[in-house]
Amino acid sequence: MSHRKFEHPRCGSLGFLPKKRTNKHRGSIRSFPKDDSTMAPHLTAFFAYKAGMTHVVREMDRPNSKIHKKEAVEAVTVLETPPCVVAGIVGYTATPTGLRCVTTVWAGHLNDELKRRMYKNWYRSKKKAFTKYAKKAAEKPQEIEAELEKIKQGASVVRVIMHSQIRKVKTGQKKAHVMEVQINGGDTAAKVDFAKNLLEKEIEIKSVFEQGECLDILGATKGKGNEGVIARWGVTRLPRKTHRGLRKVACIGSWHPARVSTTVARAGQDGYFHRTEINKRILMVGAKGDDKSCMTDQDLTEKSITPMGGFVRYGNINEDWLMIKGCVVGPKSRVVTLRKSIVPATKRHLKEPLNVKFVDTSSKRGHGRFQTSAERNKFMGISK
Repeated sequence: MSHRKFEHPRCGSLGFLPKKRTNKHRGSIRSFPKDDSTMAPHLTAFFAYKAGMTHVVREMDRPNSKIHKKEAVEAVTVLETPPCVVAGIVGYTATPTGLRCVTTVWAGHLNDELKRRMYKNWYRSKKKAFTKYAKKAAEKPQEIEAELEKIKQGASVVRVIMHSQIRKVKTGQKKAHVMEVQINGGDTAAKVDFAKNLLEKEIEIKSVFEQGECLDILGATKGKGNEGVIARWGVTRLPRKTHRGLRKVACIGSWHPARVSTTVARAGQDGYFHRTEINKRILMVGAKGDDKSCMTDQDLTEKSITPMGGFVRYGNINEDWLMIKGCVVGPKSRVVTLRKSIVPATKRHLKEPLNVKFVDTSSKRGHGRFQTSAERNKFMGISK
């Protein structure tokens, strides 16, 4: 078997070891895009909730390809993106050991969705979070202005504390997801002024991302529990008459060194890993209440993004939404973090025209025949 390392290299990237459950249920941003002071101040991340998948028909624009000027069916993922609210401002200064917080400024009025995140048990608590701070913000606004001035003078990185409005997504959860979002563009004073104007205001998805843009998606994958080596690492099963089982690794190493190497496939946790997918393209951006959001120049049927019967294990989409080409990590209803692309998209197919001709809104609970209820009633006739 000395030839195996040439003809069948090992499976799985060692860069993702150890395979253990992530500590963060939501996508955790470890690095933001590089700042460019020549641009206007802007946000670099947003929250979204995975609704489900469907497919679209696009006319491809790829010269020297067999599908050039032909129609192709592509799988897409729909993410619901209710407006987020800015609750605070944080300033950081660079030190030899990393970023150090200068100070934090909170908004005068905070939603209960955010305050629930501060408590382990909301109903048993006294709900006193930020009451003293709100009183100080109302009676002594000059102290808040002094804190903002401290950020302008001593910070090199400015971030806002943003939380989702999870009540607008019908998941049953009331505790908002919170994260820091970096402001890129302009100097420090411009960033602080930009963040100050956003305090207590709703931020819509269209003010951060636009149609055709590439973004990065961070989230936790589907959890699969404890799995053996066949499912977890993809090793080959042993022959049928193998003693003591066949879904195993037969030899787990040599006698010496007298320990099992880290490169040997072993059973354990599979799934619920933190993963980052880069350069996922936005095919469509939908607005709340738009009943014609999925109409195209070729498909004149008036329809919204919600398929007949709703998305399986999710329901209807009632807020703004994004349509992402391809798949997205995690199960239905899971929160994912959208970030401005950290690696510029260079491949041509990430810059080609979208040319979306058709969006499928038939039922996802079976082999759907109809795009809308009106189309079904017209075909089936009057029902009892």
